[in-house]
Amino acid sequence: MNPEEMIARVHEELTRALPESLTAEERGKIEQAYLLAEQAHRLQKRKDGEPYIVHPVNVALVVIREMLQTDANIICAALLHDVVEDTPHGIEEIRSLFGDDVAFLVAAVTKRNNDQVDNYQHILGSVQDDVRVLILKLSDRLHNMRTLDSMRPEKQWKIASETQFFFAPLAGRLGLFLVKSELENLAFRFLNPEENSFVSWMLAEDRERTKGAVETFMNEARGVVEQALCGAVTWDIRYRKPYSIWREMQEKNSDFYHVPFKHYIRASFNRDEVCRLTGWDISEEDIVLKIYSILADKYSEQTGSFVNYMAQPKANGYRSLHFRLLNPYGQIEEFHVSSENMRRQSYFGCVLEQKEIWLQRLTEVLRELSKESEEMMPGIQHSLFNEDIVVFTPKGRSITLPKDATVLDFAYEVHTDIGDHAQFARVNGLLVSVKTVLHRGDRVLVGTAPHIHPTPDWLDAAVSYKARKRISAYLRTLPQPRYRLCPLCRPMPGAEIIGFKDATGEISIHKRNCKEALSIASARGNTIVSVTDFEAQPNVTYPVNIHITAVDRYHLLRDIIHCIVEEHKLPMTSLTTQAKDEIFVCDICFAVHSVTELNETVVAIARLEGVEQVKKERL
Repeated sequence: MNPEEMIARVHEELTRALPESLTAEERGKIEQAYLLAEQAHRLQKRKDGEPYIVHPVNVALVVIREMLQTDANIICAALLHDVVEDTPHGIEEIRSLFGDDVAFLVAAVTKRNNDQVDNYQHILGSVQDDVRVLILKLSDRLHNMRTLDSMRPEKQWKIASETQFFFAPLAGRLGLFLVKSELENLAFRFLNPEENSFVSWMLAEDRERTKGAVETFMNEARGVVEQALCGAVTWDIRYRKPYSIWREMQEKNSDFYHVPFKHYIRASFNRDEVCRLTGWDISEEDIVLKIYSILADKYSEQTGSFVNYMAQPKANGYRSLHFRLLNPYGQIEEFHVSSENMRRQSYFGCVLEQKEIWLQRLTEVLRELSKESEEMMPGIQHSLFNEDIVVFTPKGRSITLPKDATVLDFAYEVHTDIGDHAQFARVNGLLVSVKTVLHRGDRVLVGTAPHIHPTPDWLDAAVSYKARKRISAYLRTLPQPRYRLCPLCRPMPGAEIIGFKDATGEISIHKRNCKEALSIASARGNTIVSVTDFEAQPNVTYPVNIHITAVDRYHLLRDIIHCIVEEHKLPMTSLTTQAKDEIFVCDICFAVHSVTELNETVVAIARLEGVEQVKKERL
């Protein structure tokens, strides 16, 4: 297909995709925007050789089809979003031809310079309760990620790191689950290609191995429910994406085989259809609970697996009911039950309900981030979290926090003074440290004392932007150590690493999958340097910990210690062990010179008779 044919094809596709609700005048305005964009980009080509106009048209198609936008102005802005940045046409020309609203949207997504922090700040500062700015930017990023193959490897890594760090979490917080999932998996493919290929292959193998039993159980469950709901429920099996599995492997320091629930059974329904067929007149929530009750009466439920996201929606508006049942084959299967409206809400949250409380809360966070460039990158990382929990004050006030948040995060969310002087807490009535990790549904009371103030180790416990910002502000006058090795990911020789050179010439070293590395690369990609001489040194060791699970036997502990100390000549620093009911568990801290040495030791221990699993972590 020659360039002219390609341009004609995408133009025709755009014309067919325009929402039927548009007036003739609005269609004419969009056509005018297309003609200006086509003329402005006529001499430009993308890296893959396509005429450049193909990109803005595809962004407009994403805006219409995947972001469900029916507003003519955002469609025009999608077509014109690169005109000011890449051609001689200016924003005032856009304003005179298409009006203030289109000019505002185009200006909001136009890069001002090559400073990515400044560009993030510009985008977030332009939100002004108008989520269209973010929808437009996410649409642009989504198409760029879909066509990233044509870029140079270093450019791929830079764009993918920005996507993983900023744009995918942002989509998640806006309730755009499908966009979030695609962005993070595309980014994963370019950031960690070997890991992506491995996990994808393992998922395909796992799916093939388990699908027969899962489909049989799903069809059996469907039959049980159909008797009561007259076949008005739709069923399918949803398989998790590679990045979701890989992230859990990293968070839990687990191998692929020990990541649970790589799929789930989904049941969804249309309330009006259910009520028509059954004669009921009940709410969506009651229908969900009815389905749960029918299944729980038939099958054994895993204790503690019931999670009601209808009563306590996630911060991005997600509502559903999760629970796990024992199938006839002795396996636990997870169920997600929701109405079609609930599911649609999780896919298009901010599009369908722009005035929801969670969106208002998000725009408040974005405004705060946009004002402080120094705090912006860590603030993004801790504010646009992927998962959240809801906990409660003693008076029943609900507090939404990031997953893995601690009492300190809770204290600062309630009031900064409570956070600054938090001494202890009672979680569900039990006395605990302020560094204790909270879980969904916890009831938290924080005790304070005037002499208590933030200490440096609080930063290791706090995860929310508000808490970390306040703690950092208090600690700012204290002398800060300079690290050559990233304290977050703590790399060792032999790991996949990346380096960054600062203004003084010092190189900081990070693992390639380090969140801090993604942040730096996203903001200052020009500081990336290749590190080839970070090698193991005889006099430099790195503390590590391994957790061993095994079937107990005579001399097992002796064999493990012999493997570490005698065979690999590594110094141990601590050991804790317990044997109960013939199951042996052990934690051992020791020092290694490299990842290779650690892996060799772990493999040797794993081969010992009775050893079931060896987990490793850097201290």
